[in-house]
Amino acid sequence: MTMPTSNPRNPSSESTGLKSLSAFGPDFPFSFDHWVADTNGVGIIPADNHGAEVAVVGAGISGLVTAYELMRLGLRPVIYEAGRLGGRLRSEPFGAAPDVVAELGGMRFPITGKALFHYIDLCRLETRPFPNPLTEAAGSTVIDLEGTSHYARTIEDLPPLFREVSNAWHASLENEARLSELQQAMTDRDPARVHQLWDPLVEAWDDRTFYDFIATTEPFCNLGYRHREVFGQVGFGTGGWDSDFPNTMLEVLRIAVSGFDDNQRFIVAAAEQLPRRLWEHQPRKLAHWATGTSLARLHKGAPRPGVARLIRNENGTIAVTDRWGATRDYEAVVVTTQSWLLTTGIDVDESLFSHKVWMALDRTSYTQSSKTFVMVDRPFWNDINPVTGRHLMSMTLTDRNTRGTYLLDNGPDKPAVILLTYAWNADAMKVLPLSAQERARLAIDTLRKIYPDVDLRSHIIGEPITVSWESDPLFLGAFKGALPGHYRYSRRMHSHFVQADFPAEHRGIYLAGDDVGWTPGWAEGAVHTALNAVWGVMNQFGGATYDGRPGPGDVYAEVGPVKLPDK
Repeated sequence: MTMPTSNPRNPSSESTGLKSLSAFGPDFPFSFDHWVADTNGVGIIPADNHGAEVAVVGAGISGLVTAYELMRLGLRPVIYEAGRLGGRLRSEPFGAAPDVVAELGGMRFPITGKALFHYIDLCRLETRPFPNPLTEAAGSTVIDLEGTSHYARTIEDLPPLFREVSNAWHASLENEARLSELQQAMTDRDPARVHQLWDPLVEAWDDRTFYDFIATTEPFCNLGYRHREVFGQVGFGTGGWDSDFPNTMLEVLRIAVSGFDDNQRFIVAAAEQLPRRLWEHQPRKLAHWATGTSLARLHKGAPRPGVARLIRNENGTIAVTDRWGATRDYEAVVVTTQSWLLTTGIDVDESLFSHKVWMALDRTSYTQSSKTFVMVDRPFWNDINPVTGRHLMSMTLTDRNTRGTYLLDNGPDKPAVILLTYAWNADAMKVLPLSAQERARLAIDTLRKIYPDVDLRSHIIGEPITVSWESDPLFLGAFKGALPGHYRYSRRMHSHFVQADFPAEHRGIYLAGDDVGWTPGWAEGAVHTALNAVWGVMNQFGGATYDGRPGPGDVYAEVGPVKLPDK
């Protein structure tokens, strides 16, 4: 658990002159936010290539950032999308109140994700602190374990056990990962120092699980099993972490050192506004295209259908066939879909990737996730019980089947939303066969045990909304969760955009998206990989970055991720 910290109104701004932590690495310490912020664009390509078409498969945030930046370079992105714009930035409106939404995918965005916030600011979106446990935005938190509930506004209100767990976690990070030193190097944007501190951790922890970390580090060993159990149930920052226990510890270390679990914000009104506004956005300065050009205008209002097939033509171009049988040829293709779709949902010419890359794509391990929401007449949880002096309901963490319950206030004059249950992996799979109504009833019955005096049903209006990403054929899971020994796979996918040493049959197709990033489940990683792919395409078309503003591929050999030996 972490103590709440203040959130500036514009969290991505460093106008005060004070440096702040950003997602500068740790695997690839490159300032994506600085590179993309140049009003002239990320680079230039020869005029002879202006207007050349580049296929972008997928219109999630990674695909749209890729297409947007390619358009600014003077290329013509052609987006293919099988579903809807936004990918897992999906905001589902309640039928009777279209301005009230359930955030089915990304809903909280750490301020250290400065490349993502570049686009949030570009689209003039308002953000506010997300009501995570024990933060001021939540108002109050209830932790319910083994039938006993604890009400708190800050961690100081909880029994000593919880503070001991929190202290053990932070002490373990300092002892094993030199957290403060690593975060200082990332704040200073010092790639050499970041690698000096991070690379030994890669070798030490790639083969070991998250649970191994908390079971063997001295601060937790000094406390015993109960503290590990509580840590797994209610975790730190945003809730329980036991669903991640089987994953490689590197996955969790990246989140911790990047500050992703602290100071998170939500996009007011709907997260899906970001991809939709980027689709409509007209850059002030762009090559080749006329003023007023946007992705929407280039596509005449809608992307092309989903992709059914990708093959290499005899002349070296890549043929993209959509679901309705139309085929178009491209010099370059950027694929931003989840990696399993390349082996299950799209007929892909095997020769487009090396066998080692295919291994990495196919070995991707996905996290399952389920959410169930209801709309209520008002934010009644803000009412104070006159007897106890406490809120009627609170943000809730529990070992019961709901796991995490979030209260989302749209203002006193609007209906509010309760995320009844946010569960992962095994907890998500338990409700997979259930309908939205059945999931809602199960969660409400559970919450009634925690809040016996609250008639939650009397406040519900409309029908519940639910999602299980693993049952969606376009996603097959929420996001990647790397297992022990998967670092080499992640490195193969992440480095794929640097293709100078590739044989001709593997060039011209680029990987981007959440699966390819080092921090799966966070939109910042999807943006980073999109910008990597933009550099790759720009390089393929004879382009270059500006003097003094190198791109990710220009410096990859010097500051790219450490390569672990095969022996």
